[in-house]
Order: sequence, then structure tokens, then C-alpha cells
Amino acid sequence: MIILLSFLSSLLLSFVFVEIFKRFFQKIKILDNPKKYWKKRDPVPYSMWIVFFLVFIIVSYFFVEHNYKLYLIWIFWWIVTVISFLDDLLDVNPKIRLVIQIIIWAIIWITSIKIGYISNIFWWVIDLQTYHFTLFSVEVYTIPFLFTIIWYVFIFNSLNWSDWIPGNTAWISIISFFILFLLWVILYNKDSYEWWVDNAIFIMTMAIILVWAIIPFWFYDVKERILMWDSWTMFLAFMLATMAIISWWKIATVLVVFGIYTVDAIYVLFKRIINKKNPLKKDFTHLHHRLLAIWLSNKQILILIYSLSFFFWITALFLDKNGKLVVFWIIVFVVIFINNIISELKKRKK
Repeated sequence: MIILLSFLSSLLLSFVFVEIFKRFFQKIKILDNPKKYWKKRDPVPYSMWIVFFLVFIIVSYFFVEHNYKLYLIWIFWWIVTVISFLDDLLDVNPKIRLVIQIIIWAIIWITSIKIGYISNIFWWVIDLQTYHFTLFSVEVYTIPFLFTIIWYVFIFNSLNWSDWIPGNTAWISIISFFILFLLWVILYNKDSYEWWVDNAIFIMTMAIILVWAIIPFWFYDVKERILMWDSWTMFLAFMLATMAIISWWKIATVLVVFGIYTVDAIYVLFKRIINKKNPLKKDFTHLHHRLLAIWLSNKQILILIYSLSFFFWITALFLDKNGKLVVFWIIVFVVIFINNIISELKKRKK
């Protein structure tokens, strides 16, 4: 009943608030400049992330159990959102942005949202909590500390780089949270321990709130009627990375669900390093940019990415660790194959 009420509330509030703020922003002229991004359309309301902020806070306050995990998510989401909003306004240097991200994720680790171990493809567990040092009376385990920071930075930048084609980031996020919800529906009855059941309910409720709160944004985003800015993308990345950790370290599941842009991010980073460019500086070398370069429309690119991703989303839910590893290498092959085809088509076009 709690999950049902939370999804209905988030869906209804999202649609209502989006309409209210869209009209309000149009009235007070908080509109984007489409010419800046080579867009041939009328200006639309931007900074609509504030709607998502309100919806999530309201629904989670009433329908999610109040515990330290929820409070930490609220606090750090607010910090991430404020920093992202300042970045939107001031266009902060990528190096400064990276340093700020690392500081935030370090604090998150110390406050107990952390990756403590990973289970590998051979079905035994690798305990990461071996080497440690003491910082202000807090034992900091070196490998989990670094692993958690790398995880957050990677997910943040990967999802942020997907936010160019309208509807892309929203849809990836919807499916990612929905897969985590379904995964915990399956796991819910596997153990009767109170802490297990409580954690399962917490994750399922949070995930379903996020899914149904994002759907209206996806609808308006595809039609390019609103813009959310990076503050919205940063929140989605923060929640995706955090939910993967508190879902008993479902890192591999999220990587497969997020497959296309996981591999694309790695591919672009290596290409930038090889070409002696700043790996974190924005450019137009991502998969969707390269597809646009061969004259595919936004709709065609979305259909291609949705179609490829659908297979990976299904496998993330039903395959074991070995299967997920095979799927991940299939994704690597597909992304590299597509990029090679694009390069050849660009040469022929010239």
C-alpha cells in the first residue's frame, strides 16, 4: 500500500508541479536561449529541476521511513544540487568541479554510505576493508574509500555526458531505478531478517518514487517543452550511484543497466587521453554527438539507444554474474563497432 500510494503521489505531483512551474516561468521569462545550443525552436522554461526537488522531498517525507539513510540522501542531495546550480550559472572549471566532487564523495564515505566489498564472477567475495588509516578518530579503509569516490565520479560524469539528446537521460534513469525496484521485489522474500526486509522496503519505495516522478519530465523533455539544467542530471546520478551502494552493492547490475553510456564514457575518456586532451572537459565526441554528425535525427538516435539498451536492461535483471560479465563485453563490442562505422561514414561523407 505504501509503494502504491508513493507512486501515485509522485506521478500526480510531478505532472501538476511541472505544469504550474512551466507556466509561471514562462510568465516571468525564465527561458533558455536556444540559439546558444544551435536549436531551432522557441525558448522554453529552464531550471525545472526545482520541481523535481519539491516532488521528491514531499513524497519521500510522507512515504519513506525516516532513518539516517534518508537524512543523508536529503543533505547530500541538497549540497550536490546547490553546487551543480552554481556550475550551471558560472560554468565552473572542470578541475575545480572534480575536486569538489571528490570532497563530497569522501564525506559520503566517512558518513557510512560506502562500498565495503565486491563479489566477483567466481562467486567468492573480495573484502576491500584491509588497509586503513585513522583520520580524526575515524578508521578510513583505503581501497573502499578510493573505490567509492571513483564510483561516484564515474556515474556522475557518465550520466551528465548523456544529457544532450532530449529524453535520453530521463529514460536511462527511469529504467535504471525500475530495474533496481524489480530486483528488490525478487529479493524481498528471500530473507526474513528485519533489517533485510526494512532495507528492501526502503529501496523499493525510493526507487518507485523516482521512477514515477521522472516520467512527466521525460514526457516534456522529449517534446523539448522544458529544460532541467545539470542540477537535475547531478541529482539523478547521485541517486543512481547511492541506490546501487545501499542495494547491497549492486554495482555490476547498474553498470549493465547503464551499459551504453558506461562503455561510451570509458571510450571517450581513453580517446581524450590518447589525444592529450583534458579527459573531463566537455566536447562533441560522445556516441550521440557522433550519431548526430552523420545526420541522424534526435528521434532516430533515441530509438537506436533505447533498442540497444532494452536488451541490456533485461539481462541485468535475470542473468547471474557470469552472464552480466558476458553482456558487458557485448556492450563494449557494440559501442566500439558503432563508433568505427560512424568514423567510416564521416570519411565517406567528406
